[in-house]
Amino acid sequence: MKKMKKILLLLPVLFMCGFANAASYRAALVADMDSGRVLYSENANVANYPASLTKIMTLYLTFNALEHGRLHLDDYLIVSNAAANAEPVKLGLPAGSKIKVEDAIKAVAVQSANDVARVLAENLKGGKEGNFASLMTQVATEIGLSNTNFENSSGLPDDDHLSTARDIALLSIAVYKHFPQYWKYFGIKNWNYNGQTYTNGNRLLTSFPGCDGMKTGFTNKSKYSLVATASRDGHHLIAVVLGADNKDIRASVATSLLNRGFKMLENGATPVMVNTNPTPVSNYVAKPITENNPLAKYTNDASGQTKLAHGAAGVQFGAFSSRDAALRQVKNVEKTLGVHAEIEPASGGLYRVRVNNLAENVAQSLRNRATAAGIDSYVFH
Repeated sequence: MKKMKKILLLLPVLFMCGFANAASYRAALVADMDSGRVLYSENANVANYPASLTKIMTLYLTFNALEHGRLHLDDYLIVSNAAANAEPVKLGLPAGSKIKVEDAIKAVAVQSANDVARVLAENLKGGKEGNFASLMTQVATEIGLSNTNFENSSGLPDDDHLSTARDIALLSIAVYKHFPQYWKYFGIKNWNYNGQTYTNGNRLLTSFPGCDGMKTGFTNKSKYSLVATASRDGHHLIAVVLGADNKDIRASVATSLLNRGFKMLENGATPVMVNTNPTPVSNYVAKPITENNPLAKYTNDASGQTKLAHGAAGVQFGAFSSRDAALRQVKNVEKTLGVHAEIEPASGGLYRVRVNNLAENVAQSLRNRATAAGIDSYVFH
């Protein structure tokens, strides 16, 4: 794998959202999760160390395995010696023990457990975390992340393990749009396991009205980072803060970003980009993974044998919190693409918009037409 050029912003910048004491950090961004529209950004395309924000991709690939039947929430995963020895934040599982997939997801989303992230990586990609990291980078490229390179599943320090605020936002939006049925795990405030309670490090889950996720990160090199999402007045926003000096700063900056974003939407304000070369809004929607991408070789078989889902293909055009919103998408799909989509109830009170029972080539063609028309979609099996 070619190593990403290591260009890091060394000097912190001053945030301009207007809270009491200006805070230092490296990059910031707030965007509309439904449209992908960036409302405000600073240094959004500058490379930084993502730390445990990396685990968003680890969970993205886990959700993909669940969606395609390669994993199930009640499956058990084996803990290797390497996973058991992971440091420093960990669940503390002994080598040879097992953990249920759903508990593994919660351990990564809530406690940010490095040992469990490695358990997922090893069980999903033939027992080798390095193979999983290569897959992470390949899939990152496939869904539109342009400046990201992963070297491990947890975000532990590595000079070549890099991403940007723009890419982290795009990845987070991809989880929200491609796997909405699993979004709930990022909003868990407290999780009880083996008699111990673990508290989510995302303070905004309790301090910011409407916050429903998502993930924190820290290493000595990365400093303190946070992705936070929130809904208000029919809008769903995402804030990304990278390289803050401490936990208080990352929480304060994320709070100010979200408040500023909602106010900008209310007032129809023009987006603001500072010290960055912003990606055009039209390109800021994550492309779904396809059967022709690296996940075609994605396997949970230790022998490395390829396992693909069987059955008819289909195309999903989003999942929505209300039936009315889903119906508007049905009409949009029919008007734009000339095909009739169905509304299907999904877990979490969501409504999926789908076209089912398609041949593989037809599904891929429909997905390509949707992408060209600016409609976010992905092929499922």
